[in-house]
Amino acid sequence: MTERGPARAAGQPLDLGDPDLYADVGRFSWWREYAAADAVPWSEAGTSPGGFWSVFSLPACRAVLAPTAPFTSEYGMMIGFDRHHPDVSGGVMLVVADGSRHGQLRSLIMPFLSRQMSDTIGDAVHQRVRRLVADAVEAGRIDVAASIGPVIPADVVGQILGVPAADRDLVIELTNHAFGGADDSFGEMSPSAAHSELILYLAGLVADRRRSPGDDLISALVADPRCSAREVLLNCDNVLVGGNETTRHAITGCFHALSTAPGFLAQLRADPGLITLAVEEVIRWTSPAMHVLRVATADVEIAGQRVAKDEAVVAWLPAANRDPRFFENADEFRFRHPAPRHLAFGHGPHHCLGAALARLELRSLLAALAEFADSAAVINTPQPLRSNLVQGYRHLEVQLDPIAQYRRTERCVSE
Repeated sequence: MTERGPARAAGQPLDLGDPDLYADVGRFSWWREYAAADAVPWSEAGTSPGGFWSVFSLPACRAVLAPTAPFTSEYGMMIGFDRHHPDVSGGVMLVVADGSRHGQLRSLIMPFLSRQMSDTIGDAVHQRVRRLVADAVEAGRIDVAASIGPVIPADVVGQILGVPAADRDLVIELTNHAFGGADDSFGEMSPSAAHSELILYLAGLVADRRRSPGDDLISALVADPRCSAREVLLNCDNVLVGGNETTRHAITGCFHALSTAPGFLAQLRADPGLITLAVEEVIRWTSPAMHVLRVATADVEIAGQRVAKDEAVVAWLPAANRDPRFFENADEFRFRHPAPRHLAFGHGPHHCLGAALARLELRSLLAALAEFADSAAVINTPQPLRSNLVQGYRHLEVQLDPIAQYRRTERCVSE
């Protein structure tokens, strides 16, 4: 283990899966050091029962996730799983399936998360986001992590799956507990208990679609004879969690990013064509998906380190997205043109299927903020989640100042 990186207690091996390491901004400093050095440190058994290698640089993360790389996701895709402690969903749920089964599931799910779908629902999403932002600007001070952040993706994913609008607050709450459960703000419900509740809720929706099919993703999965009841349920869970839990923190983090870049919204107002660049920078800067895990299917060398068959490797995506060798002044939020392709949506065959919808949500958000807000300022210190899986926020209080010509009456008339 290199001496670079976070400090450790004397005589104690460093467990890079420890969620406490990611609860403050110090992580960016040692991520940067690891990425610049192309370090591949080993973490002994702890949060992962068998230990794991870690990679941080942009090239090393790409190498691990590449389509032809000798790695599999079928034993699990996050710390805690490995060859000898596999995820029971392996080979069944899209995110932990490989080969032909992955291709089959992807072809079923992709139409509901595609660019074409984003075009179909785009106008409705724009109008919903516009109203949320206008109300937030009028309120002035809001906790984005508790309001706008979770609402936008819950609306979109709920529409894709066919979750009734009246149930979306419940789904948000259960997702919070299931994937923010290491954080003490979710202490009244364990992650496993919350996930069980989420599965039970989805089972009810699946049963309803068997009786009364619709035009949503659940109905499409139910209708496919290749999908068992378990596969339908697990893949609905995959889409629900994936669409909610990462995008909400990118949306919340967008406000944080804007607070570090005065004048950014004015530039968007002057040139709306910059929004596409701005969306990619929000995604790179926030990088909500903190890590993905793969297990080697053969001996392989990554960044000069030999990794043996059956050993686990963790790719730290936010570190790769701030690799100082590829992103100049990587900790700054700014327009980047050109810039390397970031890894916030992953890489290779498991590149995020919901990327087009996430981009739609952020594009709508930035357009609405440019329309109504002059600036976004963080009021109190951002409170991050205690998590090694999601780089997100417990609370983010911001002050939104309206642009000079904004008036509530004008907005109401225009709507």
